[in-house]
This record gives sequence, structure tokens and C-alpha cells, in this order.
Amino acid sequence: MSNWNVNANSFVPNVNARPFVPGQPYSPPANEQQPAPEPAEDWEDQADSSPVPPQEAAPPAPVESAAPVAAVVEPVAQKKEPTPEEDVIAPIAKKFQRTVYVDDGTHKEHINIVFVGHVDAGKSTIGGQLMFLTGMVDKRTLEKYEREAKEKGRESWYLSWCMDTNDEERDKGKTVEVGRAYFETEKRHFTILDAPGHKSFVPNMIAGATQADLAVLVISARRGEFETGFDRGGQTREHSMLVKTAGVKHLVILVNKMDDPTVKWEEERFKEIEGKLTPYLKKLGFNPKTDITYIPCSGLTGSFIKDRPAASDGSWYTGPCFIEFIDVILPSFKRDFNGPVRCIVVEKYSEMGTVIIGKMESGCVQKGDTLVVMPNKQVVQVLQIWADDVETDRVVAGDNIKFKLKGIEENELQGGFIICSPDSLAKTGRVFDAEVLVLEHKSIIASGYSCVLHIQSAVEEVTVRGVIATIDKKTGEKKRAKFVKQDEKCIMRLESTESFVLEPFKEFPYLGRFTLRDEGKTIAIGKVLKVIE
Repeated sequence: MSNWNVNANSFVPNVNARPFVPGQPYSPPANEQQPAPEPAEDWEDQADSSPVPPQEAAPPAPVESAAPVAAVVEPVAQKKEPTPEEDVIAPIAKKFQRTVYVDDGTHKEHINIVFVGHVDAGKSTIGGQLMFLTGMVDKRTLEKYEREAKEKGRESWYLSWCMDTNDEERDKGKTVEVGRAYFETEKRHFTILDAPGHKSFVPNMIAGATQADLAVLVISARRGEFETGFDRGGQTREHSMLVKTAGVKHLVILVNKMDDPTVKWEEERFKEIEGKLTPYLKKLGFNPKTDITYIPCSGLTGSFIKDRPAASDGSWYTGPCFIEFIDVILPSFKRDFNGPVRCIVVEKYSEMGTVIIGKMESGCVQKGDTLVVMPNKQVVQVLQIWADDVETDRVVAGDNIKFKLKGIEENELQGGFIICSPDSLAKTGRVFDAEVLVLEHKSIIASGYSCVLHIQSAVEEVTVRGVIATIDKKTGEKKRAKFVKQDEKCIMRLESTESFVLEPFKEFPYLGRFTLRDEGKTIAIGKVLKVIE
């Protein structure tokens, strides 16, 4: 045996023998475990050329003398050079490297604005007017829309056509899907999300609200229209509540149609709307002093959106115009650029590969990054990145994005899936405890009751496993209970048929807030306390 050890050193330069490894399935793993030292491969080559088992040949070689050790050390430097080996290893090493955000001065603060409110309040018209005033839509296009709208007998709808792009929406004058557009000012980049106001399309509106940082509640000041929207059954109440549940902190209330013949820029009407709306918004949890701003405006003429009207219209209003407020006065939003990647999938489609539309909630993603899609735990690679339809190499928290992904098919994705960094995966669960506030429900809610849960843009059917306790709203005292009724706060255990992504509210607020809906109405809002299984 000692003879063989002596021979082993003399065969070190035998490099070409590597391809001749027939019928040895265990030898490649051995190479991968010790990728650095080249002599190891040569010892194996030797074992091939001789009938002696390789296991005994390998260990004694390093022990032999100082000469073989030197032989081991030298090739280590050479081993790092070959590219084929690196190509295999690089993605694995990179998988666990989180992309670090470096501020290069080119990144403008990104703010997502969702326009909500009752049907026909003028959300799409204001969105169109904003795009025209900021130069995103040119005059010729608007004139074309105006001509086409006139032909259909819908003269005043032409501005909304900037946002409502498909024929069905234009013919009926109703937004169905969440319209997207963007505009920029010197300091900030804004994305407009134009949510549908009709109660049949509330699930679409929730998907829009989950992507927003700032909500604009559009109110029609026209006599009769505000009352219809605000009374029970109107969308003004439900939308403002859903926006709060989606985690929007600031609410701008645009009192639209102030130029209407029934209003004529009356200050009393403006004050009346403010007086009725503020107590309700306060009840939802908005602070009237810091979170709410009222601005009178006219979407059709553009008054108080960018500039003040020249005439005496609304001379009593001394506050800022809408664009001035969102660009200068609105405080900056805190973003976690260096946190774990969390990107909510809102939509997906197939176009020369799988493309997802979503919003970055935290972290930073670069082209070529390897990420994981939860809850299926599929590893994907980012091939292309767009931020608001402009191709880019990097996106950060707060951006509205499109990713082209490699390693997943379109039918394997759903809205509500979360794309995470591999070193910090989002939690998934089926059974969880939550703090729930019942807003509107005729009968009691007890174990066995089932409804639809909306959490970020995911929609899941859930069943109440049991009510654990009710919470006194004033004192916070908990009492054991078996059921809960309207206007009560409780802790309950909920269960869904399939597991989905959710996180405790205190860890990731945007993955811990949810809404419960039943029979087309929002019945409760809540936050996840603990994921059980």
C-alpha cells in the first residue's frame, strides 16, 4: 500500500484523464464538495488507470510530505479562473445575496395615488386632467378624444378616456378595471391608480387600494349626488373604509363639480360636505388634523388641480392646489430599501415569457436577481424589469413594477402571491388568529360562518373556526365569547382551505391587514395576530 502512495504523487501532471470516468456516479459529487484543489481530480484519474480502489489512494497523499501540500496550494488560485465552473456556482452564491440599495441621486420618491369614490364622482376625469396638466397627454390626443366623445353624445367624458381605455368602459362611462398612468414633478414620481366606483367592481378597487400610498377620495358636490354616495349603500363610505384597511395613511378629499349650476362654488356646500364626512372618517381611524385634507376643485375645467381659477370662483379657499399639495406639502413616506424583498403580485400575463405586474413593498431588486415566489416556493430569476412601463435595471420599495420571470409559468401564478428574497421567505398559513372589527352584519358571527377574505391583492374563502374573545373598545378588556355581532371587536380563529401568504401585523403591516366581505358587502376589517399552521 505504501508503494501506491509513492506512485500517486508521480502522476500529478496527468490532466487529460478526467473525461475517462466510466460508470462512477459518485465521482461528480466528490468534485463539487471539493471544487478548489485540482490534484484531487488527478488522484481520481490515477485510480482509473490502476485497479486499486480510489478511497485508499486519496487520503494518504496530503499527509505524505511538504511537496504534495505545495502542489495542493498552487492550483487553488488557478481553479477560480475557469468560467464554466463559475457559471454553475454563481447563481447559487448570488441566491443568498440580497441586493443592496445604493442611492445614486437619480431615484425620485415614488408615490402611488389611488382615486376612489362613488360612481360618477369624476375620478377618471380628474385623472385625465392631471395627465393633461402635467404634459403626459398632449393637446392633439385630447382633441381627438373630445371629437370622438362628441360623436357618441358624451361630450363631457373626453378627459376620462385618458384613463378608461377600453370600449366597454368608454361606452358606459364606467371604470371596470384599475386604470394606470403616471406623471412626474421636479421632486416626485406619481402613479395614478384609477379605481372603479361601482359596487360590483369592489374587488378590483381593493386590488388598486393595496398598491396605494395616498388615497384621493373624490366627492361630487352636485346636490343629490353627494348624499347618494354617502348614505348607506353608497360607495363613499365603503371605499374610504377599504382604503384605511389597505394601509393608506393620508387621505385627500377632492370636492369635485364645484362649478355645477346647483353649487356655483358656494362655501356653504363645501363646509356642509366637510361637516358630514369628517366624523365618519374619524371613526375609521383617520386623524382629521394630520391625515385628512379637503380641496375644492373642478375636474372638467381643471380649477384648483394645478392652478387657481382666474375668476372669483372659490376665492374663499386659501389652501394649496392639488398638485402643489402632493408635490410639496405631503410628507415623505418611509420605505425599507434594504429590508427583505417583498413584492405583491397584482396581475400576470404571458408575453414572450411570464410577466407579472405588482408593487414593491420592501427591498431592492436588480436585473438577474434570483427570488422565490411564495406560497409555492418556486425559485425564479428576474430577466427584465419595468417601472411604470419604462425599462430599468433596478427597482426599490414603493415602485410599481413589471417583472419578466424565468422558471415559472403564467398558470402557476395568482394575484396575491408574494415574491421574496431567498434568505427571508414570507410566512404562509391556513389557520390564524386575528383581531376583527365587525362593521356591518345583520346577524351574529359564530364558528362555522364563512366569507371571503381580501388580504393585499389575494382573495381567499375563509371559515370562522371559533370566536375566542370580545374586546371592549374603550378599555381594551377581553371577555370570553362564542359569537360576535355588529360594531363589536373580537379575536377569532379563521381557517382557509388552502395556505396563502400572511404575516403578523406587527412584523409586516401590509401583509397583516385584511377585509372580510360577504354577499357583495364589506362586513369586517381585521389584522393578523398569529399564524397557527
